[in-house]
Amino acid sequence: MKKILLIFGTRPEAIKMAPLILELHKHSNKVETIVCVTGQHREMLDQVLSIFKIKPDFDLNIMKQGQDLYDITSNVLVGLRDIYKQVQPDLVLVHGDTTTSMAAALAAYYQQIPVGHVEAGLRTHNIYSPWPEEINRQLIGRISSYNFSPTATSSVNLLKEGADKSTNYITGNTVIDSLYWVVNKIKTDEQLNIRLKAEIKSFGYDIDRLQHQKRMVLITGHRRENLGEGFIHIAQAIQELSTQFPNVDFVYPMHLNPNVRKSIHEVLGNDLAHFSNMFFIEPLEYLSFIYMMEKADIVLTDSGGIQEEAPSLKKPVLVMRDTTERPEAVEAGTVILVGTDKEKIVANVSQLLTDNAHYQQMAKAINPYGDGKACERIVDILLSL
Repeated sequence: MKKILLIFGTRPEAIKMAPLILELHKHSNKVETIVCVTGQHREMLDQVLSIFKIKPDFDLNIMKQGQDLYDITSNVLVGLRDIYKQVQPDLVLVHGDTTTSMAAALAAYYQQIPVGHVEAGLRTHNIYSPWPEEINRQLIGRISSYNFSPTATSSVNLLKEGADKSTNYITGNTVIDSLYWVVNKIKTDEQLNIRLKAEIKSFGYDIDRLQHQKRMVLITGHRRENLGEGFIHIAQAIQELSTQFPNVDFVYPMHLNPNVRKSIHEVLGNDLAHFSNMFFIEPLEYLSFIYMMEKADIVLTDSGGIQEEAPSLKKPVLVMRDTTERPEAVEAGTVILVGTDKEKIVANVSQLLTDNAHYQQMAKAINPYGDGKACERIVDILLSL
Protein backbone atom coordinates (compact mmCIF):
# COMPACT_ATOMS: atom_id res chain seq x y z
CA MET A 1 0.00 0.00 0.00
CA LYS A 2 1.23 3.45 -0.93
CA LYS A 3 2.23 5.72 2.00
CA ILE A 4 1.62 9.45 1.56
CA LEU A 5 2.89 11.84 4.23
CA LEU A 6 1.35 15.34 4.25
CA ILE A 7 3.28 18.08 6.07
CA PHE A 8 2.09 21.57 6.98
CA GLY A 9 2.51 24.06 9.78
CA THR A 10 0.41 27.21 9.33
CA ARG A 11 -3.28 28.00 9.28
CA PRO A 12 -3.46 28.78 5.52
CA GLU A 13 -1.73 25.48 4.66
CA ALA A 14 -4.06 23.56 6.99
CA ILE A 15 -7.12 25.12 5.34
CA LYS A 16 -5.87 24.08 1.90
CA MET A 17 -4.58 20.62 2.87
CA ALA A 18 -7.58 19.60 5.04
CA PRO A 19 -9.98 18.79 2.16
CA LEU A 20 -7.17 16.81 0.48
CA ILE A 21 -6.70 14.72 3.65
CA LEU A 22 -10.48 14.09 3.80
CA GLU A 23 -10.47 13.04 0.13
CA LEU A 24 -7.48 10.70 0.66
CA HIS A 25 -9.25 9.10 3.65
CA LYS A 26 -12.01 7.96 1.26
CA HIS A 27 -9.41 5.67 -0.36
CA SER A 28 -7.95 4.08 2.78
CA ASN A 29 -7.97 0.65 1.06
CA LYS A 30 -5.43 1.94 -1.50
CA VAL A 31 -3.36 4.54 0.32
CA GLU A 32 -2.13 5.11 3.88
CA THR A 33 -2.48 8.80 4.71
CA ILE A 34 -0.10 10.12 7.39
CA VAL A 35 -0.26 13.71 8.68
CA CYS A 36 2.59 15.65 10.26
CA VAL A 37 2.20 19.24 11.49
CA THR A 38 5.15 21.42 12.45
CA GLY A 39 3.26 23.94 14.56
CA GLN A 40 4.84 26.95 12.79
CA HIS A 41 1.52 28.55 13.80
CA ARG A 42 0.02 27.02 16.92
CA GLU A 43 -3.40 28.27 18.04
CA MET A 44 -4.51 29.21 14.55
CA LEU A 45 -3.39 25.85 13.15
CA ASP A 46 -5.14 23.85 15.88
CA GLN A 47 -8.44 25.66 15.18
CA VAL A 48 -8.46 24.40 11.59
CA LEU A 49 -7.51 20.85 12.57
CA SER A 50 -10.44 20.76 14.97
CA ILE A 51 -12.96 22.10 12.36
CA PHE A 52 -12.04 19.36 9.90
CA LYS A 53 -11.60 16.77 12.68
CA ILE A 54 -8.02 15.97 11.62
CA LYS A 55 -5.72 14.32 14.18
CA PRO A 56 -2.04 14.59 13.17
CA ASP A 57 0.10 11.48 13.50
CA PHE A 58 3.15 13.65 14.27
CA ASP A 59 3.48 17.15 15.71
CA LEU A 60 6.89 18.87 15.79
CA ASN A 61 5.40 21.68 17.92
CA ILE A 62 8.19 24.09 16.93
CA MET A 63 6.44 27.41 17.66
CA LYS A 64 8.16 29.61 20.21
CA GLN A 65 7.97 33.27 21.14
CA GLY A 66 9.92 35.50 18.76
CA GLN A 67 10.83 32.68 16.34
CA ASP A 68 12.55 33.76 13.14
CA LEU A 69 13.14 32.11 9.77
CA TYR A 70 16.36 30.46 10.98
CA ASP A 71 14.50 28.83 13.89
CA ILE A 72 11.66 27.55 11.71
CA THR A 73 13.93 26.22 8.95
CA SER A 74 16.40 24.43 11.23
CA ASN A 75 13.75 23.00 13.58
CA VAL A 76 11.66 21.60 10.71
CA LEU A 77 14.70 20.23 8.89
CA VAL A 78 16.08 18.42 11.93
CA GLY A 79 12.64 17.46 13.29
CA LEU A 80 11.65 15.69 10.08
CA ARG A 81 14.86 13.68 9.72
CA ASP A 82 13.76 10.91 12.12
CA ILE A 83 10.09 11.03 11.09
CA TYR A 84 11.04 10.36 7.46
CA LYS A 85 13.30 7.50 8.56
CA GLN A 86 10.53 6.02 10.70
CA VAL A 87 7.63 6.40 8.22
CA GLN A 88 9.56 5.83 4.97
CA PRO A 89 6.82 7.44 2.84
CA ASP A 90 6.49 6.84 -0.91
CA LEU A 91 5.62 10.51 -1.35
CA VAL A 92 5.73 13.68 0.75
CA LEU A 93 3.08 16.32 -0.01
CA VAL A 94 3.76 19.95 0.88
CA HIS A 95 1.71 23.02 0.18
CA GLY A 96 2.38 26.47 -1.21
CA ASP A 97 5.21 28.66 -0.04
CA THR A 98 5.70 28.58 3.73
CA THR A 99 9.06 28.05 5.39
CA THR A 100 7.64 24.77 6.78
CA SER A 101 6.96 23.56 3.22
CA MET A 102 10.38 24.59 1.93
CA ALA A 103 12.23 22.90 4.81
CA ALA A 104 10.02 19.78 4.56
CA ALA A 105 10.75 19.48 0.82
CA LEU A 106 14.48 19.92 1.43
CA ALA A 107 14.44 17.30 4.22
CA ALA A 108 12.67 14.86 1.86
CA TYR A 109 15.23 15.56 -0.86
CA TYR A 110 18.04 14.71 1.58
CA GLN A 111 16.51 11.22 1.94
CA GLN A 112 15.63 10.99 -1.79
CA ILE A 113 11.90 10.84 -1.08
CA PRO A 114 9.77 12.21 -3.96
CA VAL A 115 7.90 15.44 -3.20
CA GLY A 116 4.50 16.52 -4.51
CA HIS A 117 3.80 20.26 -4.43
CA VAL A 118 0.18 21.35 -3.98
CA GLU A 119 -0.48 24.91 -5.23
CA ALA A 120 2.67 24.85 -7.35
CA GLY A 121 3.94 27.43 -9.80
CA LEU A 122 2.82 30.72 -8.28
CA ARG A 123 5.38 33.42 -9.06
CA THR A 124 6.02 37.15 -8.77
CA HIS A 125 9.63 36.67 -10.07
CA ASN A 126 10.83 39.05 -7.33
CA ILE A 127 12.48 37.05 -4.54
CA TYR A 128 11.87 39.83 -1.99
CA SER A 129 8.15 40.24 -2.70
CA PRO A 130 6.52 38.44 -1.02
CA TRP A 131 9.42 37.61 1.29
CA PRO A 132 10.33 34.84 2.04
CA GLU A 133 7.45 33.11 0.22
CA GLU A 134 8.66 33.70 -3.33
CA ILE A 135 12.03 32.02 -2.80
CA ASN A 136 10.39 29.24 -0.75
CA ARG A 137 8.10 28.23 -3.62
CA GLN A 138 10.88 28.53 -6.20
CA LEU A 139 13.06 26.18 -4.13
CA ILE A 140 10.19 23.70 -3.65
CA GLY A 141 9.60 23.85 -7.41
CA ARG A 142 13.19 22.70 -8.05
CA ILE A 143 12.85 19.79 -5.59
CA SER A 144 9.34 18.54 -6.48
CA SER A 145 8.77 15.47 -8.62
CA TYR A 146 5.03 16.21 -9.00
CA ASN A 147 3.45 19.64 -9.35
CA PHE A 148 -0.26 20.33 -8.80
CA SER A 149 -0.83 23.79 -10.26
CA PRO A 150 -4.02 25.71 -9.50
CA THR A 151 -4.18 27.41 -12.92
CA ALA A 152 -2.74 27.26 -16.43
CA THR A 153 -0.66 30.39 -15.69
CA SER A 154 1.10 28.73 -12.74
CA SER A 155 1.66 25.59 -14.81
CA VAL A 156 3.32 27.65 -17.58
CA ASN A 157 5.60 29.29 -14.96
CA LEU A 158 6.91 25.84 -14.03
CA LEU A 159 7.38 24.71 -17.62
CA LYS A 160 9.42 27.86 -18.29
CA GLU A 161 11.64 26.85 -15.36
CA GLY A 162 12.20 23.41 -16.85
CA ALA A 163 9.64 21.34 -14.94
CA ASP A 164 8.67 18.00 -16.47
CA LYS A 165 5.45 18.45 -18.46
CA SER A 166 4.33 14.87 -17.79
CA THR A 167 4.25 15.42 -14.00
CA ASN A 168 2.83 18.95 -14.06
CA TYR A 169 -0.95 18.88 -13.49
CA ILE A 170 -3.56 21.68 -13.53
CA THR A 171 -6.06 20.88 -10.77
CA GLY A 172 -7.67 24.13 -9.54
CA ASN A 173 -7.01 25.36 -6.02
CA THR A 174 -7.91 23.25 -2.98
CA VAL A 175 -8.84 26.42 -1.07
CA ILE A 176 -12.10 26.55 -3.05
CA ASP A 177 -12.87 22.95 -2.01
CA SER A 178 -12.34 24.02 1.58
CA LEU A 179 -14.45 27.15 1.20
CA TYR A 180 -17.42 25.27 -0.31
CA TRP A 181 -17.20 22.65 2.45
CA VAL A 182 -17.36 25.36 5.13
CA VAL A 183 -20.07 27.48 3.44
CA ASN A 184 -22.22 24.37 3.11
CA LYS A 185 -21.63 23.56 6.80
CA ILE A 186 -22.63 27.11 7.84
CA LYS A 187 -25.74 27.15 5.61
CA THR A 188 -27.08 23.83 6.83
CA ASP A 189 -26.39 24.14 10.56
CA GLU A 190 -28.54 26.66 12.42
CA GLN A 191 -26.85 26.02 15.77
CA LEU A 192 -23.47 26.72 14.16
CA ASN A 193 -24.81 30.05 12.85
CA ILE A 194 -25.91 31.06 16.35
CA ARG A 195 -22.54 29.99 17.78
CA LEU A 196 -20.54 31.91 15.13
CA LYS A 197 -22.55 35.10 15.70
CA ALA A 198 -21.94 34.84 19.44
CA GLU A 199 -18.25 34.08 18.94
CA ILE A 200 -17.72 37.09 16.65
CA LYS A 201 -19.61 39.29 19.13
CA SER A 202 -17.37 38.10 21.97
CA PHE A 203 -14.34 39.01 19.81
CA GLY A 204 -15.62 42.56 19.41
CA TYR A 205 -18.12 42.86 16.53
CA ASP A 206 -21.90 42.51 16.51
CA ILE A 207 -23.09 41.15 13.15
CA ASP A 208 -26.58 42.51 13.85
CA ARG A 209 -25.20 45.99 13.10
CA LEU A 210 -25.43 45.01 9.41
CA GLN A 211 -29.21 45.09 9.38
CA HIS A 212 -30.92 48.04 7.65
CA GLN A 213 -28.55 48.20 4.66
CA LYS A 214 -25.42 49.00 6.69
CA ARG A 215 -22.29 47.86 4.82
CA MET A 216 -19.02 46.38 6.04
CA VAL A 217 -15.42 46.35 4.83
CA LEU A 218 -13.45 43.38 6.16
CA ILE A 219 -9.70 43.99 6.54
CA THR A 220 -6.81 41.59 7.14
CA GLY A 221 -3.08 42.22 7.21
CA HIS A 222 -0.06 40.20 8.29
CA ARG A 223 2.67 40.25 5.59
CA ARG A 224 6.25 40.58 6.81
CA GLU A 225 7.08 43.02 3.99
CA ASN A 226 4.28 45.37 5.19
CA LEU A 227 5.55 45.55 8.80
CA GLY A 228 6.34 49.07 9.98
CA GLU A 229 5.61 51.76 7.42
CA GLY A 230 3.21 49.60 5.37
CA PHE A 231 0.91 48.97 8.33
CA ILE A 232 1.11 52.60 9.41
CA HIS A 233 -0.23 53.64 5.96
CA ILE A 234 -2.93 50.96 6.15
CA ALA A 235 -4.07 52.20 9.58
CA GLN A 236 -4.11 55.82 8.32
CA ALA A 237 -6.21 54.78 5.31
CA ILE A 238 -8.76 52.95 7.51
CA GLN A 239 -8.97 55.99 9.79
CA GLU A 240 -9.66 58.34 6.85
CA LEU A 241 -12.23 55.99 5.28
CA SER A 242 -14.10 55.58 8.57
CA THR A 243 -14.55 59.37 8.74
CA GLN A 244 -15.59 59.62 5.06
CA PHE A 245 -18.10 56.78 5.37
CA PRO A 246 -19.69 56.93 8.85
CA ASN A 247 -22.41 54.42 7.83
CA VAL A 248 -19.90 51.74 6.83
CA ASP A 249 -18.28 49.46 9.41
CA PHE A 250 -14.55 48.76 9.02
CA VAL A 251 -13.69 45.50 10.76
CA TYR A 252 -10.08 44.38 11.21
CA PRO A 253 -9.42 41.03 12.92
CA MET A 254 -5.84 41.78 14.00
CA HIS A 255 -3.07 39.25 13.48
CA LEU A 256 -1.42 37.98 16.66
CA ASN A 257 1.98 39.28 15.50
CA PRO A 258 2.83 42.10 17.99
CA ASN A 259 4.64 44.04 15.24
CA VAL A 260 1.38 44.28 13.24
CA ARG A 261 -0.46 45.59 16.30
CA LYS A 262 2.30 48.05 17.18
CA SER A 263 1.81 49.99 13.90
CA ILE A 264 -1.96 50.17 14.40
CA HIS A 265 -1.53 51.50 17.95
CA GLU A 266 1.04 54.00 16.68
CA VAL A 267 -1.55 55.61 14.40
CA LEU A 268 -4.75 55.12 16.40
CA GLY A 269 -3.58 55.11 20.03
CA ASN A 270 -3.72 52.36 22.62
CA ASP A 271 -7.48 52.38 23.13
CA LEU A 272 -9.02 50.88 19.98
CA ALA A 273 -12.45 50.31 21.50
CA HIS A 274 -13.90 53.85 21.38
CA PHE A 275 -14.41 54.26 17.62
CA SER A 276 -17.98 54.29 16.31
CA ASN A 277 -17.40 52.39 13.04
CA MET A 278 -13.86 50.98 13.28
CA PHE A 279 -13.57 47.61 14.98
CA PHE A 280 -10.18 46.12 15.78
CA ILE A 281 -11.04 42.65 16.99
CA GLU A 282 -9.17 39.48 17.93
CA PRO A 283 -8.21 37.10 15.08
CA LEU A 284 -11.12 34.97 13.95
CA GLU A 285 -11.17 31.22 13.57
CA TYR A 286 -11.54 29.96 10.01
CA LEU A 287 -15.30 29.30 10.25
CA SER A 288 -15.99 32.72 11.80
CA PHE A 289 -13.82 34.38 9.19
CA ILE A 290 -15.70 32.76 6.29
CA TYR A 291 -18.96 33.76 8.00
CA MET A 292 -17.71 37.36 8.19
CA MET A 293 -16.49 37.29 4.59
CA GLU A 294 -19.98 36.19 3.49
CA LYS A 295 -21.43 39.24 5.29
CA ALA A 296 -18.82 41.74 4.03
CA ASP A 297 -19.24 44.01 1.00
CA ILE A 298 -15.53 44.49 0.28
CA VAL A 299 -12.39 42.68 1.42
CA LEU A 300 -9.17 44.67 1.91
CA THR A 301 -6.26 42.29 2.48
CA ASP A 302 -2.59 41.44 1.98
CA SER A 303 -3.36 37.70 2.20
CA GLY A 304 -2.77 35.30 -0.67
CA GLY A 305 -5.54 32.80 0.03
CA ILE A 306 -8.25 35.42 0.43
CA GLN A 307 -7.56 36.58 -3.14
CA GLU A 308 -8.80 33.14 -4.16
CA GLU A 309 -11.62 32.68 -1.63
CA ALA A 310 -13.49 35.98 -1.61
CA PRO A 311 -14.31 36.03 -5.36
CA SER A 312 -16.12 32.68 -4.93
CA LEU A 313 -18.39 34.55 -2.50
CA LYS A 314 -18.77 37.41 -5.04
CA LYS A 315 -16.78 39.89 -2.92
CA PRO A 316 -14.46 42.45 -4.58
CA VAL A 317 -10.91 42.20 -3.19
CA LEU A 318 -8.39 45.03 -2.86
CA VAL A 319 -4.90 43.65 -2.30
CA MET A 320 -2.51 45.69 -0.14
CA ARG A 321 0.61 44.49 -1.92
CA ASP A 322 2.66 45.80 -4.82
CA THR A 323 2.98 42.41 -6.50
CA THR A 324 0.90 39.26 -6.58
CA GLU A 325 1.69 35.68 -7.48
CA ARG A 326 -1.96 35.43 -8.51
CA PRO A 327 -2.05 37.49 -11.73
CA GLU A 328 -5.03 35.45 -12.96
CA ALA A 329 -7.19 37.20 -10.35
CA VAL A 330 -6.05 40.64 -11.55
CA GLU A 331 -6.69 39.62 -15.18
CA ALA A 332 -10.11 38.16 -14.31
CA GLY A 333 -11.02 41.43 -12.56
CA THR A 334 -11.76 39.79 -9.19
CA VAL A 335 -8.95 41.70 -7.42
CA ILE A 336 -7.17 45.07 -7.73
CA LEU A 337 -3.64 45.70 -6.40
CA VAL A 338 -3.56 48.84 -4.24
CA GLY A 339 -0.24 48.35 -2.38
CA THR A 340 0.15 50.08 0.99
CA ASP A 341 -0.21 53.57 -0.48
CA LYS A 342 -2.72 55.39 1.74
CA GLU A 343 -4.23 57.49 -1.09
CA LYS A 344 -4.60 54.46 -3.36
CA ILE A 345 -6.35 52.42 -0.65
CA VAL A 346 -8.73 55.28 0.16
CA ALA A 347 -9.51 55.97 -3.53
CA ASN A 348 -10.21 52.32 -4.40
CA VAL A 349 -12.36 51.56 -1.34
CA SER A 350 -14.27 54.82 -1.94
CA GLN A 351 -14.94 53.91 -5.58
CA LEU A 352 -16.34 50.48 -4.63
CA LEU A 353 -18.56 52.06 -1.97
CA THR A 354 -19.94 54.77 -4.28
CA ASP A 355 -19.88 53.33 -7.82
CA ASN A 356 -22.34 50.43 -8.06
CA ALA A 357 -21.48 49.55 -11.70
CA HIS A 358 -17.79 49.18 -10.76
CA TYR A 359 -18.76 47.14 -7.70
CA GLN A 360 -20.98 44.76 -9.72
CA GLN A 361 -18.30 44.32 -12.38
CA MET A 362 -15.85 43.03 -9.75
CA ALA A 363 -18.44 41.02 -7.80
CA LYS A 364 -19.67 39.20 -10.91
CA ALA A 365 -16.23 38.45 -12.39
CA ILE A 366 -15.54 34.70 -12.69
CA ASN A 367 -13.14 33.28 -10.09
CA PRO A 368 -10.21 31.71 -12.00
CA TYR A 369 -9.20 29.41 -9.13
CA GLY A 370 -11.52 26.52 -9.60
CA ASP A 371 -14.77 24.70 -9.03
CA GLY A 372 -14.25 22.95 -5.69
CA LYS A 373 -13.07 19.66 -7.21
CA ALA A 374 -9.28 20.15 -7.00
CA CYS A 375 -8.81 17.50 -4.29
CA GLU A 376 -10.66 14.86 -6.30
CA ARG A 377 -8.35 15.55 -9.25
CA ILE A 378 -5.19 15.42 -7.11
CA VAL A 379 -6.21 12.15 -5.44
CA ASP A 380 -7.08 10.57 -8.81
CA ILE A 381 -3.58 11.48 -10.02
CA LEU A 382 -1.91 10.18 -6.83
CA LEU A 383 -3.75 6.85 -7.10
CA SER A 384 -2.63 6.47 -10.72
CA LEU A 385 1.10 7.02 -9.98
